[in-house]
Amino acid sequence: MRAPAVVWDSSLLGYDLGGEHPFNPVRLELTIRLATELGVLDGVELLIPGPAGEDELRRVHLGEYIEAVRQAPMTGADFAHGLGTEDNPVFSGMHEASALVVGSTLLAARKIAEGEATRAVNIAGGLHHAMPGKASGFCVYNDCSVAISWLLDHGFERVAYVDTDVHHGDGVQTAFYDDPRVLTVSLHQHPFTLWPGTGYSAEIGKGGAEGTAVNLPLPPGTRDGGWLRAFEAVVPSLLEQFRPQILVTQCGVDSHEEDPLADLSLSVDGHRAIYRRLRELAETHTGGRWLAVGGGGYQLIRVVPRSWTHLLATVLDRDVDPATSLPPNWVASISRAAPKAEIPPGMSDDRDTAFVPWGDGEDEPVDIAIRDTRRAIFPLHGLDPDDPRD
Repeated sequence: MRAPAVVWDSSLLGYDLGGEHPFNPVRLELTIRLATELGVLDGVELLIPGPAGEDELRRVHLGEYIEAVRQAPMTGADFAHGLGTEDNPVFSGMHEASALVVGSTLLAARKIAEGEATRAVNIAGGLHHAMPGKASGFCVYNDCSVAISWLLDHGFERVAYVDTDVHHGDGVQTAFYDDPRVLTVSLHQHPFTLWPGTGYSAEIGKGGAEGTAVNLPLPPGTRDGGWLRAFEAVVPSLLEQFRPQILVTQCGVDSHEEDPLADLSLSVDGHRAIYRRLRELAETHTGGRWLAVGGGGYQLIRVVPRSWTHLLATVLDRDVDPATSLPPNWVASISRAAPKAEIPPGMSDDRDTAFVPWGDGEDEPVDIAIRDTRRAIFPLHGLDPDDPRD
């Protein structure tokens, strides 16, 4: 297999919403430092991105919105375009920093499309909430949607997008809701209990694309086993039927039990299990082609660096043993910068990620979502929603 591509440059830290905003770029810096200390990035040439041009941004975003983002640092809040809100404060260089995030995911996509890599990862990407004409949920431009649009114009006829962030992948769903070439799958906390309030099982696509929008709304408190039970009950069968040529995944880690903005209860071990399963599914269904991006995650020290180091390691086939201790130099640097931080000892939360597959006759909390989603989606793909063999 061709060497996987890793896109990273410190210039990506410029996407900084400032102050006490939870979307703090330090999480990216700490991840790269941890992965480096553990040897995950040894010998890996990090690809340096450039900003996406306006023509690429227009694949998803309206021209008037792009201009509003350019002007926002001079003109201030523009609530009509979601700029200057508490979630999306205006900051200096907003357009340039946001375009660079898009450019970084586009670079990863291009490496795969041109055959230079089978897998690529960009932890700075995953801004899945941005809408055509509006910033939303900490996201100014939607790098996921732009990259998928680009892939569709560069040799790919069927793209599967799987979103594991705790929040619904609403911006990507919106971009392709009537496009049968793109399967969007989102597993998220139930919209009745968490922003953005979308992502019900009944949201299935429209205009000839019915069945290509897939949503699994999970109850608060869902742990690793329940999450994986729901994933396995829905995603593999749909990928087999859809036959995608590339798998694009948004790997937000705000599903962790310690995340301050949401209420699922996954662990770092659960995240590692998810990444390994995504890698398997790419090998099975897309010839190994896998583009992974970051996303949400707001426990900046204890969770994000460990989980995304596992993501980098999984993409690179350099899986980190969960029993691995955190490197002393990394721990010391955190202790100096944040002396009150409680730092975990290693790369695991010591959680068992085993689960019982759906169809065992038991009734677990996630099974309502499983049944609702399968019954809404599976018949549109020729699958039996009530038969666990499908």
